[in-house]
Amino acid sequence: MRNMIRILSATAVGLGLFAGLAQAEEISIATVNNGDMIIMQKLSAAWEKQTGNKINWVVLEENVLRERVTTDIATKGGQFDIMTIGGYEAPIWGKQGWLAPVDDLGGDYDYADLLEPITAGLTVDGKLYAVPFYTESSFTLYRKDLFEAAGLTMPEQPTYEQIKEFAAKLTDKNKQQYGICLRGKPGWGENMAFVGTMVNAYGGRWFDMDWKPQLNSDAWKKAITDYVALLTEYGPQGATANGFNENQTLFATGHCAMWIDATSAAGRVYDPKQSEVADKIAFTRSPIAETSNGSSWSWSWNLAIPATSQKAEVAKSFLKWATSKDYVKMVGESEGWVAVPPGTRKSTYALPEYQKAAPFAATVLEAIMSADPSKPTKDPVPYTGVQFVAIPEFQAIGTFVGQQVSAALAGQQTVDAALEAAQAQVERDMTRAGYIK
Repeated sequence: MRNMIRILSATAVGLGLFAGLAQAEEISIATVNNGDMIIMQKLSAAWEKQTGNKINWVVLEENVLRERVTTDIATKGGQFDIMTIGGYEAPIWGKQGWLAPVDDLGGDYDYADLLEPITAGLTVDGKLYAVPFYTESSFTLYRKDLFEAAGLTMPEQPTYEQIKEFAAKLTDKNKQQYGICLRGKPGWGENMAFVGTMVNAYGGRWFDMDWKPQLNSDAWKKAITDYVALLTEYGPQGATANGFNENQTLFATGHCAMWIDATSAAGRVYDPKQSEVADKIAFTRSPIAETSNGSSWSWSWNLAIPATSQKAEVAKSFLKWATSKDYVKMVGESEGWVAVPPGTRKSTYALPEYQKAAPFAATVLEAIMSADPSKPTKDPVPYTGVQFVAIPEFQAIGTFVGQQVSAALAGQQTVDAALEAAQAQVERDMTRAGYIK
């Protein structure tokens, strides 16, 4: 027995020495300051403990993140080993060879469990270039107590005309109660994420089949006029500073009667630890107007590895951990099941704990699965993408248009002037890029 103990002790020491020979690495991760990523950062200590590796976190506001990671990857700066990128960037950057393929995380990763429409959007020529951390569509959140008190009924499929009527009746600025909160912060992924779907619903489109911009069309003018009126008359002051996070705070603290935004917000505003109105809210579909095509967006936040990373294997270890079934369960058990990352794995929606904690789960999954980037508008278009156009030039184009829309919202120019400026600039950009012959 003593000899056996000595052998076991020696073996343990030997394993310890062997483990010590494996040099720990530090990887840098750039991510957005959304709630799901804040949880990921918090729980990553478990991965560090398991592997002995360390993480240098760079957590940034959404517009700043996009600017930093785009500059770094385009210039091959090599600042980051993992980037949080959207469903817009992943296929474009993958095609350009800027990302490392991530379809080799092992059989136990269970790629078949990932939702197919999401992974299809992250795949180029049969190679997966990012793994989804969470996925979202958009829907309408509203205060059921305020609706009941006002004698109003939210339909299963509201129209923008009904939204305007509800907003007017539910606004009481003396109480800092606003009929509606919407994104106003300029940026292709901020205000234009919502505005793009509103324009789609009004029958508009970014380009016709000849790639000619349609930004001064009647549909765009009607949509942006109504958008500006909604926020000016029934929204909070300073709406041009409000993006996703700011509106989420306004809604969770009881200042918004309605909020049209990402389905990923549901887990936080339904969580009584994060929301003062968790027991007073309900949800329905995104509004429609002339059409339902493209009225709900399709988006994923994903983890990707730049081709410049010198620590790709360690980075893949983290990707596998942070997007696994076990990670979903870890979030549920430590943060509450309502907080698990939505819209990535089929198995998440089969968990009894999640079904019980998240009354919105089936609606969110339906919205994600029904959003069709291949048919985003009433009229035919040469592009894919619901709230964005899947071409490399769109990031600059969308941001410029977002700035013009924000200026109209701030009262710095008329809607017509904003859209004429947008039309002229985008025509120049598309001609220069060779789309318009």
